Amino acid sequence: MRSVLRPHSHDAADSLDSALEASVDGIRAVKISLVALLLTSAAQAVVVVVTGSVALLADTIHNFSDALTAVPLWIAFVLGRRVASRRYTYGYGRAEDLAGVFIVGMIALSSIVAGYESVRRLFDPQPVGNLGVLIVAGVVGFAGNELVAVYRIRVGRRIGSAALVADGLHARTDGFTSLAVVAGALGVMVGFPLADPIIGVVITIAILFVLRGAARDIYRRLMDAVDPALVDSAESTLRAVPNVLAVDELRLRWIGHRLRAEVGISVDPRLGIIDAHDIAIAAEHALVHGVPKLVAATVHVSPRDTPGQDHHAALAHHPATLEAGAIA
Repeated sequence: MRSVLRPHSHDAADSLDSALEASVDGIRAVKISLVALLLTSAAQAVVVVVTGSVALLADTIHNFSDALTAVPLWIAFVLGRRVASRRYTYGYGRAEDLAGVFIVGMIALSSIVAGYESVRRLFDPQPVGNLGVLIVAGVVGFAGNELVAVYRIRVGRRIGSAALVADGLHARTDGFTSLAVVAGALGVMVGFPLADPIIGVVITIAILFVLRGAARDIYRRLMDAVDPALVDSAESTLRAVPNVLAVDELRLRWIGHRLRAEVGISVDPRLGIIDAHDIAIAAEHALVHGVPKLVAATVHVSPRDTPGQDHHAALAHHPATLEAGAIA
């Protein structure tokens, strides 16, 4: 039914439309998750007003401030939809990666605060009151943050946004913090007052593992790293294009949640420029449809070298060209 309502098209603009739709999905995910986290914080605030719990007030303020980390990501998605300019020739998709750096910083800050408070309470235990209320509020905080985390991570992976995935992991760390409140309160209820700070230390370690994964993903995006499986898939796709004799060079890079490719292929040297151009268009078309989230490819066509001929000899002494050849 989907193919009937939206027939298959060979127009390159369709790839751009898909990328814009991904941006819209990202903005929708940010909006929905922001509202959900604000509602979670509001529910905790009501409990604070009823009970007057200072500890719960601190956790509520923490959740509220962390919910606002969705704002820079929202701005990044909006910026990413802007048309490329003479200065920003690749567009503004990198704004997502900058937002991802900010989110990773917030996860790191959460781990520092959680670790500090846990260690401090180990050496200076504090009485924990209103245990039932703390348990209820902690469950609400965990449920709200985990639902948002699952939603953000799922949408982020679907559209290819490392920053949105990182923001989902950030929400998960906040859920861990709320879960620590529940576990600590249960420990106190069974007569083990040090359960609260000990579980806090365990949660801090869990947050550090989350931080490691989020930082790794954002670092890889900033360094133009891609999954080697994508490179393998792109190479196989190019080799399957009729009249492509060899894949000389292949580079992929993420610009926000979109992939772009730079390709060098060899063709029969007896072909005319029109036939060679047709092969280049066929190669780009195959890549756009064969590699998920790829929106454009620049294809360089070279005549296949024959014995005693090197059609790139004029560039051989340039270091950048030599590096490109080594990468290929």
